[in-house]
Order: sequence, then C-alpha cells, then structure tokens
Amino acid sequence: MSGIPGDIDASSGPPMTVPLRHFVVGLAFLVAGVAVGAVDGRAGHLAQVHLLLAGWVCLTIMGAMTQFVPVWGGVALHSRRLAVVQLPLAAFGFAGLAAGFLGDWPVLLPVAGALALAGVWTFAYNVGRTLLGVDLDVTTVHFGWALVFFLLVTVAGFGLALDHAAGLLSAVGFSRGSLLLSHATLAVFGVVLTTVAGALAQLAPMFTQAEDRRFESVLLRAETVAYPLGVLALAGGRLLGTEALARVGGVVVVAGLAVVAVVLARRLASARVDWTPMLTRYAVAAVSLLAWAALTALRWWRDPLSYGGLFGWPALVLLVGGVGFVVLGTLYHVVPFIVWVHRYSDRLGFEDVPMIDDLYDGRVAAADGAALALAYALLLAEQWIGLGGPLVMGTGVVAFVGVALFAGNLVGVLVEHSPRSLASVLIGGDGRSADAEDP
Repeated sequence: MSGIPGDIDASSGPPMTVPLRHFVVGLAFLVAGVAVGAVDGRAGHLAQVHLLLAGWVCLTIMGAMTQFVPVWGGVALHSRRLAVVQLPLAAFGFAGLAAGFLGDWPVLLPVAGALALAGVWTFAYNVGRTLLGVDLDVTTVHFGWALVFFLLVTVAGFGLALDHAAGLLSAVGFSRGSLLLSHATLAVFGVVLTTVAGALAQLAPMFTQAEDRRFESVLLRAETVAYPLGVLALAGGRLLGTEALARVGGVVVVAGLAVVAVVLARRLASARVDWTPMLTRYAVAAVSLLAWAALTALRWWRDPLSYGGLFGWPALVLLVGGVGFVVLGTLYHVVPFIVWVHRYSDRLGFEDVPMIDDLYDGRVAAADGAALALAYALLLAEQWIGLGGPLVMGTGVVAFVGVALFAGNLVGVLVEHSPRSLASVLIGGDGRSADAEDP
C-alpha cells in the first residue's frame, strides 16, 4: 500500500455507490452538526459532538476504508453485502444518539446505541477480514488498530447509553465519569487520529511527491508501534483513575502526533506538485497538530485525568484544525478520485478527459477554504480573548456557509460527473444487486 498503484483495479473494492453514499450521508451530518452549534451553542454540545465526530468523521472513515483497503491492498473486499448494510445501521444509530441528546430523550439512547454498535461492528468485521489479506505497512497497521478502537469505543458508548436511560453503571461498579473519559479518548485518539495518522502516511507522500527520507521512515515506524499502545494506556488510566498510567499514555500520544505533524509538514514544504485544496488543508492540520502537541504536553503531565483536559489544550486546535481540516482536504481528493476512476479512467489515452482536480469548482473550494479558516480563527479568538455575542453568532454563520459551500462543491461532482445519478448513489441496491453494480 505504498505509492499510487500503477493499475487501479476498482473491481476489488465495493461498487462506487457504497463509499460515495457514506461520504454524502457524512456531509449531511457535517451540515447538521455545524447548524446545531450555530443555533444551540453549548446547549447542543453532546448532540453536536455525535453529529460531527460520529456522523461526519466516522462515516467518512468507514466509507474510505471500505473503498481503499481492498483497492490499495490489491485484494477483494471480504463482503460487498456487508458494506451495503453497515451504513444505514450506523447512520440511524448516530442520528438517534444526536436526537436523544438534543431532545433530552434518554430512552432513545440505548436503541440508537445498539444500531450504531451493529453498524460499526459489521464494518469492522468486513474490513478486518479484508485486511488479513493485505501486506503490513504503516498504513495497514494503523487501520487495524483503528478497527480495534472502533470495537472498544462502541462498547463503551453503549454502556453510557444504558446508563443514561437506566443508571446501570453504578450497579456494576463503574464510574460514569471515568467511562466517559475513556470513551471519548478511544473515539478521538483511537478511532479518528489513528486513522488520520495511517491515511497521512499513505496520502502525504503520494500527493506531495516529496522525496522519502530515512529518518522519517524510522520515526513513523516507531510511532506505528508506540502510538496505539499510548492510546490504550491513556484510555485505561482514565477509566481506572490511575494517574501514572494515563500520564505515560498521554506522553506517548502527544509524541506520536507530533511525529505525524513534523513528517507531514516536511513533506508539504518539499512538495513537487501544484498546490491543491487537499494540500492547503493538510498544511492547516500540520500547524495545528504541532501547536496542540506543544501546548498539551505539560498540561497532561500535570493532570491527565481531568475532564477539562480531555482532548488536551486547546481541544479546538486538535478537533477543528488537526482532524477537521484533514478530513476536509482528503474528501477534496477522494470523492473526485472515485468518480474519475469509474467515469473517465478507461477513456484515458483515447480522448481528452478532465484531471481529477478539474471535477470540482476551484473557486468554490477557495471560498469554502477561506470561510472555514476564518471561522477557525474566530473560534480560537473566542476561546482566548472572548468575543461579543454578535461575533459569536457571526462565527457560526461563517462556519455554516463554509461547510455548505464545501458540501455543495462535492455533491456537484456527483451530479455533473458521476456515471450514476445522485439518487442512485444515495438509494443504491440491496446486497444482491451490490455485487452486480459497476465495478
């Protein structure tokens, strides 16, 4: 899985509708999450977290892994039918969790949690079975660990949902606060950032064409071994209330993400290709991760167990700058790439075809990038110096405009260039027809 394959064999992956459906549904969660934040602010915090991290980021990860593990690995996806089933289960589950928090309906949470668990475990089994046939490298090891974290985080989340509805944790000797800390740690540092680190190990050299350097390979191999163990130690220490274990895990997690950021920054600085929306957003992520690592190291060393330091400091820099901009940038390549492969790749050399980056509107990409960067800066200003009420509301509006432009630009790729209609992408077929769809 190193380098871009000379021959893309899309038939080893799922039908194109499967990953694209994940991305489109994920975009809907993104727009909904930003809208909830703009309208309800802190009152809708838990709903917004589940809309953005579970609904947008995790569904995007599920779609991307289902597509690219078999395609990059050169093996057949274990089951196309399971790939079709995982999305509605997970999406309805994540939406139900957000609705339960937003409407204060605790009875809904266990039902939604069970659906989310079923969808995520279906995905983890399917991609895990596929990974067994793929050669190990930095990316595949990260993806394997991410699947483990997917399983752990959904079990913890289901336990929290049951406790919301029936208060069961105290009866079995668990502290709700400790399980919440562990659940959030596994979600962000386990599922999301382990996947991000693995994907960047593949995508950054591929799309910067920067020269490989030996010391970077050594650093990444060390990070591949240490980082997942650091996440387990941090989550375990927080679950058990063991400060020493959490402190060690926190140090390893910070060091691992700093390595990812340094290697990404060096490759971006040495890029030998034209700058694209993908690389611009990666640059924001690299700077954000470096800043977050520097600011978080001392805080976690002093107190790795506090809820206020759950995601380090400032959490906004990690979640918006480090995670959000990576996903935004990746989608600006992945969605057009999948469409291009199925619509234009077999015409290459026989007629003029657009390049992958020609499928979206560059002016809209520049506009959404500017809007989201401005919203990010305003959010940081609000956290550090405080803003007046109108500016806070304005920040939400700017963020909403940015994500609406971003989502519209990618949906436009599907409408204008996809060999299948948008309705077909969204509705698709059942498990039997999935195997018969276009490769």
